[in-house]
Amino acid sequence: MKLYQLHSRQTLPITQDEAWNFLSNPANLKLITPDHMGFHILNGADRDMFPGQIIQYSVAPFAGITTKWVTEITHVKEGEYFVDEQRFGPYALWHHKHFINPISGGVEMEDIIDYKLPFGILGQLAHPILVKKQLEKIFAYREMKLEEIFGRMKDSSNELSIKSI
Repeated sequence: MKLYQLHSRQTLPITQDEAWNFLSNPANLKLITPDHMGFHILNGADRDMFPGQIIQYSVAPFAGITTKWVTEITHVKEGEYFVDEQRFGPYALWHHKHFINPISGGVEMEDIIDYKLPFGILGQLAHPILVKKQLEKIFAYREMKLEEIFGRMKDSSNELSIKSI
């Protein structure tokens, strides 16, 4: 069983409350997801985030392939972090931790995603040529959109890495 981990850090010149209000609202996920992903919230995003919340989406991870994605918000510490886990969708495992840390002049957003692909060795072969590249594009788009919405911190260096664990 091969596991992968995506680790992302991005700084923004906003308060922790502003970051939390934006990131903890599932409706805003559509704003920071590339249009070609065909991302739509189907159900479950009509309340403030809480542990146990089930959110249903449709997404097209690759051209011509649309699937439902169901996540559960499993942990929430107001203003600081939340965790979503896939219950049904394109991954064999998806565990996504979102952290919002105050720093001088703004916040650092940190995402840690542990994931596993389906289809055994075929999934592992698809990882470097399809999945990893797609995740890199999604997070690059997200970084760009968040800077477009909130601005860019001077002298900031955002990070993104994906590795096997």
